[in-house]
Amino acid sequence: FLQEVIMEQIRQFRFEDFRNEKLEQGYQEVLERRWEPNTENEMHHHEFTADAIVIEGEFWLTVEGKTQHLQSGDSFQVPALVKHKEKYGPEGCIFWVARI
Repeated sequence: FLQEVIMEQIRQFRFEDFRNEKLEQGYQEVLERRWEPNTENEMHHHEFTADAIVIEGEFWLTVEGKTQHLQSGDSFQVPALVKHKEKYGPEGCIFWVARI
């Protein structure tokens, strides 16, 4: 039941609201990322810090050897230049991400 409530709250929290809030906070780029079911990324890093919220689906994020299971409603941050990898669930995953 709690997961259903969280999903409804996320749907009401539109992407434009997320985008505007992050741009006001100084983020340079805000986008929606969609991942196909069961996609796995190798260890990598980015030149930007990512601040994101999971909208649909699930994935496992491994940062510096620690893995966390993220589902709809969960937020996460990956600092610039920090090595990480992702494994997306059987339904794929959608998240909104702000980059700085």
